[in-house]
Amino acid sequence: MRPATVEALANRLERYDQIVEIGIGHRPAVAAELAARGVTVIATDIVDRETPSGVDFHRDDLTEPERSLYEGAEALYAQNLPPELHRPMAELAQTVGADGLFTTLGGDPPVVEVRRETVSGETLFVVQPTRAGGAE
Repeated sequence: MRPATVEALANRLERYDQIVEIGIGHRPAVAAELAARGVTVIATDIVDRETPSGVDFHRDDLTEPERSLYEGAEALYAQNLPPELHRPMAELAQTVGADGLFTTLGGDPPVVEVRRETVSGETLFVVQPTRAGGAE
């Protein structure tokens, strides 16, 4: 990811005091920048990953999440989130009362109701809460 994009995403996300980055993979730059700015960052992935100083890592599967890892977070964020994980991420965000934000690989349309924001040339999808009765 370009440094300008990392900076722009960090600028957008730093309004949250506590954030969980889902599926950090080999893309720790945004998490590192947020931690450097004083945001409490927890990173998760389905396999063990190295994370930058100041980022707390937990192995977790979004399809069967350990809910306690996400409670207290103001936002859940993911980079390059595949379509099959959009709904589990949106549901988890709603369950724990957090905002849900993600990027995709570019050609993947979101499969949940979202608001789109452009951040340094990237589309950031902001999950819209489901309405009463489960309708989207």
